[in-house]
Amino acid sequence: MILARFLGPRVFILVAALLAAAVLVPMASLWLPASHPLHVPPYLVPLFGKYVCYALLALALDLVWGYVGILSLGHGAFFALGGYAMGMYLMRQIGPRGVYGDPVLPDFMVFLNWRELPWYWTGFDQFWFAAIMIVVAPGLLAFVFGYFAFRSRVTGVYLSIITQAMTYALLLAFFRNDMGFGGNNGLTDFKELLGFPLQAASTRAGLFAASCVALAFGVLLVGWITRSQLGKLMVAVRDAESRTRFIGWRPEHVKLFAFTVSAVMAGIAGALYVPQVGIINPGEFAPVNSIEIVVWAAVGGRGTLLGPVIGALLVNFGKSTFTAIAPESWLFVLGGLFVFVTLFLPKGIVGTVDHGWRLWRDRRASAEAGKGEAVSTDDARAVPNPAE
Repeated sequence: MILARFLGPRVFILVAALLAAAVLVPMASLWLPASHPLHVPPYLVPLFGKYVCYALLALALDLVWGYVGILSLGHGAFFALGGYAMGMYLMRQIGPRGVYGDPVLPDFMVFLNWRELPWYWTGFDQFWFAAIMIVVAPGLLAFVFGYFAFRSRVTGVYLSIITQAMTYALLLAFFRNDMGFGGNNGLTDFKELLGFPLQAASTRAGLFAASCVALAFGVLLVGWITRSQLGKLMVAVRDAESRTRFIGWRPEHVKLFAFTVSAVMAGIAGALYVPQVGIINPGEFAPVNSIEIVVWAAVGGRGTLLGPVIGALLVNFGKSTFTAIAPESWLFVLGGLFVFVTLFLPKGIVGTVDHGWRLWRDRRASAEAGKGEAVSTDDARAVPNPAE
């Protein structure tokens, strides 16, 4: 209950729902027979896990956009870097089971006549090293990029443009075969994770549960940050950066902290995403992917914690549905949704509901106060005047 009082009942319910899903969905997939109405088919489990990873990614963007005012159009780069770090570990686990049977070199390196493993692949045969790089790679890139950008006081649309330029530069770099990351095809044909076969239903259920737990911790982390004194300072930087600087704070430090933490969260989301979809390629760096993340946060409601999670789940569920029904028009549906939200729901779904609830509550309080004042006036008139 202490957690509920500090973070609010909404966050507490969301975390409880995620932890419950981490248990109930695997149980419904593994233990219930296929004829049971609550049975979850094994092929749906990684799809749901992908949605959860996207929700964590949207939450990561919300930390910098909703609470600090940094509209990043490059968060897809941090997501992809975390995914590549996991993919490199999974490729090293294939060993001699690859098409060419090389115990050290991945298949694409054998095909391209590589003689030895590049130095930056060293250590990825160990999970602990890959786990560190999942955090370090996107976090270090965000720290270096943010240090120079925020120190130079680049803000607004200019910052959005250079974040998009960053992810596009990485897209071009990772497309090159001589980079050693699989080129256009990327990394795929994964076999196992920590000794567990990735195609097994139990492994898929475990990855889904891990994704839910990661999202729950992400919600708790963002909730703790935004409700602390640092969170209030972040909002001050968002709403009045110049005033914040004039009273003695360093807004660039606040931005750099939020940007780095957000990148690490995005990298973790990418690392959980890759073993569930079975591939990572340079397409994840595409600027349109980063723009989609912004759409998720905008639809759900930025600066609300719950909004980005709902937005990511709804939009991606709709994407899966509409790409099956009308694959040619899905992009128009997505664009129309973003225009609709921008024009009619600028606060997003959760923000609009919250705003409507506050208006209704204030009107009700005002009505009750007016009614009470009227009753008090009538009572006063009913009291006889002793002087009469």
